[in-house]
Amino acid sequence: MDNKILVIGSAAREHAIVRALGRSHQEKEIYCLASNMNPGIAEICDELTVGNINDPNFVMSYAKEARATLAIIGPENPLAKGVADVLWGAGVKTVGPKKDLAQLETSKAFTRDLLKAYNIPGGPKYQTFDSMDGVVEFLNELDENYVVKYDGLAGGKGVKVAGDHLHTHNEAIAYCNELLDGGGEFVIEEKFVGEEFSLMSFCDGNNLKHMPAVQDHKRAYEGDKGPNTGGMGTYSDANHGLPFLTDDDIAQAHAINISTAKALKDKFGEGYTGILYGGFMATVNGVKLIEYNARFGDPEAMNVLSLLETDFIDICVGIVEGTLDQVDVRFANKATVCKYAV
Repeated sequence: MDNKILVIGSAAREHAIVRALGRSHQEKEIYCLASNMNPGIAEICDELTVGNINDPNFVMSYAKEARATLAIIGPENPLAKGVADVLWGAGVKTVGPKKDLAQLETSKAFTRDLLKAYNIPGGPKYQTFDSMDGVVEFLNELDENYVVKYDGLAGGKGVKVAGDHLHTHNEAIAYCNELLDGGGEFVIEEKFVGEEFSLMSFCDGNNLKHMPAVQDHKRAYEGDKGPNTGGMGTYSDANHGLPFLTDDDIAQAHAINISTAKALKDKFGEGYTGILYGGFMATVNGVKLIEYNARFGDPEAMNVLSLLETDFIDICVGIVEGTLDQVDVRFANKATVCKYAV
């Protein structure tokens, strides 16, 4: 048995990952290390074990016990805890970046600083704060076009946007104080105006293969109203673009992902191996980067993996072996819709 695959995580995203692996005709065993019992995953896997997926030593111990040859990390928290580092150290090739490279998601300030240092386009005017010094002045400079972002993981809920969640500078200042009281730093940046979209790329550290563009709707209520969530629903188009995107918009997003992967390798001396997920906005001034995630989106994974025609195991092996350029990654020309019922 060559393919003993460990999937870490047990949400809808990981269900989509396991289903994609299950479609492979290769001989395989699939193990899932889960934070909760997911019956859909349990039905497909050879074994599902519930445990602390954020404990690197526990994950390593389980991987050794299962004799895993390949691991796929679904959620962001294990990446932030260094689970990929420990698995690689134990000889388990892993789809998912090591802790330093996962800062692309775990620190908003890190990502903005990286793009600025490497002259990668798409970034806003921004400043990072660990106190209230200079906050009022920078808000005044941005006027009503600002966003306040917690500098860490918040499940998609740490961002507050002027005009949507914050209606006065006093409300923005109160939110900044709330973040500081919780021991956090934060970023204030220029607000982009346009249409949001997600574009994920498979990355082996040198080569990228891009997935179809997806649009995510994060607001909790109908009509794009209410607070941000981790995602309430997504769709993709049959041409792998979106109705509001031009070919040039897609090309710009591809170029930003490629440049970011190169910058990470230059900065850390090793490549980013996993899923590079850019959250973009198409504006009248070109494509802008809102943020990066260091793994498949949830629910975006359900859209793109349901369309995947290439053997997913071949893609994962290409990622960890550095041979992704030799894999012909293909997606069906179909539209997808994913809607959450809450």
